[in-house]
Amino acid sequence: MFNLFGRKTPRSNLRPPRGPGDTVRPEDLKFLMQWVQDKPFVEAFVEPETLVNEMSVVLVDAHGVFVRRRIGGPKGIDVIAKKLGVPVYDVEETGYPQRMRERIEYERILRKREEQKARRAKFERGENPDL
Repeated sequence: MFNLFGRKTPRSNLRPPRGPGDTVRPEDLKFLMQWVQDKPFVEAFVEPETLVNEMSVVLVDAHGVFVRRRIGGPKGIDVIAKKLGVPVYDVEETGYPQRMRERIEYERILRKREEQKARRAKFERGENPDL
């Protein structure tokens, strides 16, 4: 009647997709290994787990091109270091490399230019995109 001990209450759906002891998914590891093969210089930056995201790794090459994949938990860090053979850093201690930030800014500028070009083309055709 009063359900004092809460035994029949439904459980919460807020569960992590994988346990903290899990490691990198095979398909993610395969992708990362292929990505590293073609790049001259690659570093790995481990991102911490949050309430929303699993622990992940960001691989950054010499030109600032990067890719991000989930690694499950702390065991995934060891797998990344051994299988990929790249230096691994904690992003909370080192931050992201400057070349990655410059690449993100460069791509943002290119996107803005394309948007401006499309707006300009509409304007020249007589379409007013802002009204």
